[in-house]
Amino acid sequence: MDHPTDQTRFAEVFLPHLVDAYRLARWLAGSGADAEDIVQEASLRAFKSIRSFAGGNARSWVLTIVRNTSYTWLAKNRPRAVVLTEDLDQPTRERVDLVGEEVPTPEAALIAKMEAEEVRRAVASLPPPFREVLVLREIHDLDYRTIAETIQAPIGTVMSRLARARKLALNAFQGSAS
Repeated sequence: MDHPTDQTRFAEVFLPHLVDAYRLARWLAGSGADAEDIVQEASLRAFKSIRSFAGGNARSWVLTIVRNTSYTWLAKNRPRAVVLTEDLDQPTRERVDLVGEEVPTPEAALIAKMEAEEVRRAVASLPPPFREVLVLREIHDLDYRTIAETIQAPIGTVMSRLARARKLALNAFQGSAS
């Protein structure tokens, strides 16, 4: 039987990062249902190894477990390349796309929506090693050191993958715009 302190520590370390865990899994898996399965498996792994968490950056520790669980799950369940689907349901995506923008005309709203979808497709088209660093940096707002810890790679690798990911995403976006 687990000690009550394991449950308390899990609640303190893992649960505050549950939303980030889901968002990363969703970006890597491309599906909300698959992300839920991945996060559930990652939660179990984290709980089983909570005693090995030595302190430090809990968010990085959680996202590392989610990342590794995602790739294990994808290799087992989808051995072919994964294509990203929408991150949110359609009405929510439309509201998020338009937040903070004054859209004077329906045409401008349509253009903004189309551009946001093109950016999503551009990010989705990236190979997983590039997509993950771009998502961790630009969506999760992690610094290079935390990304390096999360993906277990040197900071230089993170920096080069991020630069390449941005270039590939830009090329994909520009290619879809023409």
